[in-house]
Amino acid sequence: MNGLIKGIRKVEISVKWDPSPAGQPATDLDIVAGTYLQSDPQGGPGFVVHFDSRSPDGTIYLNRDSKDGKGFGWDEVMTLELDRLDARYGRVVVGVVIQQRPDHRTFVSVTNPRFRIREGYTVLAEGDFGEILGSTAATVASFVRDPKDGWEFHDGVHGFEDDPADFTRVMGTLRPS
Repeated sequence: MNGLIKGIRKVEISVKWDPSPAGQPATDLDIVAGTYLQSDPQGGPGFVVHFDSRSPDGTIYLNRDSKDGKGFGWDEVMTLELDRLDARYGRVVVGVVIQQRPDHRTFVSVTNPRFRIREGYTVLAEGDFGEILGSTAATVASFVRDPKDGWEFHDGVHGFEDDPADFTRVMGTLRPS
């Protein structure tokens, strides 16, 4: 599904990948979410949620974290309770980063990476990272608050070549299509 969906309330973002081949270092992908103020939706993030963290108000949190892709089903799962997020936030951007230790990795070196975004049982978007194989991180969704209609969902995979810390600073910048 591509495009724009309005009235989103509570969303689950999931990522999965296959474990590294025997003898290779483990591959670790992480879901991250950045929130942006209504007054500056393309500025720096108000806060970023990733492994070992949650939003200050508990509306964005990681349900499952894998360091090696060996879980059953979806290896990483994050929940965004957009309907409870403070009104000063007007945009949330969700991304996936590849941890860069011990080796430099891009999506081409991750075995079978996939993502899914859903609200309840409705799948809003799902896909892979096949169009950005040379990237070390990617945004997979953004949610924008519409004053009349609630949260709007915008999908699309956009690659970045930044380390995880730099990615969280620039993931909310608007990029040409």
